[in-house]
Amino acid sequence: MDIKSDLDKPNVLGIEVIYAMPNPQRDIGLLLPLLSRLCALTSQGESITAERQTWWTAGKEGRQDMNSKDRKLRDALVAPLVETTLLVEANLGSARDGGQDRQPNSPRLKGEVRKGRNPRGVYEKSPGVWYIRYVDCRGRYRREKTGTKGAAIDLYRKRKHEALMGKKLPEKLRRATVTFADIARDALAYSKANKLSYRNDACRMENLFRWFRESPADAITALDIERRFEKQDWKPATANRYRALLSLTYRLAIRNGKVTDNPARLVQHRLEDNARIRFLSPNEETALRKAIEDECPEHLPEFVLALNTGLRVSEQYGLTWADVSPIRRILTIPRSKNGSTRHVALNQAALRALEELRGRTAGTGFVCGGAPGPRRWFEPALKDAKVTGFSWHCLRHTFASRLVMAGVDLRTVQELLGHKCIAMTVRYSHLAPKHTLNAVERLDTVPETPTGTTTDTGASGPPTEPAGILQ
Repeated sequence: MDIKSDLDKPNVLGIEVIYAMPNPQRDIGLLLPLLSRLCALTSQGESITAERQTWWTAGKEGRQDMNSKDRKLRDALVAPLVETTLLVEANLGSARDGGQDRQPNSPRLKGEVRKGRNPRGVYEKSPGVWYIRYVDCRGRYRREKTGTKGAAIDLYRKRKHEALMGKKLPEKLRRATVTFADIARDALAYSKANKLSYRNDACRMENLFRWFRESPADAITALDIERRFEKQDWKPATANRYRALLSLTYRLAIRNGKVTDNPARLVQHRLEDNARIRFLSPNEETALRKAIEDECPEHLPEFVLALNTGLRVSEQYGLTWADVSPIRRILTIPRSKNGSTRHVALNQAALRALEELRGRTAGTGFVCGGAPGPRRWFEPALKDAKVTGFSWHCLRHTFASRLVMAGVDLRTVQELLGHKCIAMTVRYSHLAPKHTLNAVERLDTVPETPTGTTTDTGASGPPTEPAGILQ
């Protein structure tokens, strides 16, 4: 009997030939060709359910002719091959059509996922938003938001591995998310208690709230901040003030243990052009005085006081009558911009302006009546006077420039302006060319006779007069 030729018949997979052989040898010798035949049929897309049932029925009948010794040998050698056959059938069927031909009791390979189902622990809460859900090493359920589905699968496997190894979860998973609004409130509280520019910080923080209010504080990057800045039509100084406020906010959060990094530190600092100093010319001052007298004459003393004292806007509009001493002709600023106390001398024009302001406020409370600033009336006056490129702070430049051009030394100007270092005052030095001219003119005066000093300590006679020098 040609066993090989009968096995190649596609009808019953050589079942008749199998049971024509001796008992254990026929099972062992022909199961491997049978296995290859099953794989070939499956790869060709044919269902092998009928063939497998026929083979199983014939095998059941053949077991009746076996003795106990042959049956034990058959079970020990053949059973693993039978199990392998079923696994190969299940795997190939699943790979071909998603497992639709799988029998109810057929085994599923490890890691195999049903068609149309997400992997365990990974789900899509909304379109494009993937989450994972797992149990940590302490037996508590955790949920995390990820990006793509692939990232969710990778993160799920990582978390399961950490739980399996008994590792502790990162600190950020064991506490509530800290939002930007949380650390911003701490920064505003600090600014109110320690900074004179609290009002400016509060206004700037409103914009930052619109951008980052509910964002996790540790998820904001320097690139996010740069993109927000680029969309604004700001001058470099404005961007630097926002950068400083963000940096303060994150420094306080780091100190409080709420975040670990300061993204504002990596934001580029803009170059500010402070070299140009704008001050009033005599003609501009005359036009501006006339515009103020015509539109809002009650504010003219405020303008005169700023022009003759060089006070900052926060210093002048925060000044109280308790800080004014007309007898000593001194204004006291309890806390200047650099945090120190300074005194400002008053000339006759400043004293007359203070007398007018005292009559308006009855000498109590704020000198300028408690107004937050001059913008409401000063900017329309500038427009009426046709003075361009000018702001209230330029009155301080005008005060300093006129002092320097009048011959006052820079050290005195520094004290009157309240500059902490003289480098800020040196900006006005070009307005006083006389002091540099006087320095170089000293070279024009040359002594006609030598001084008579000598470097030779051993010479005892009178010095000899050199000939032909400076004649």
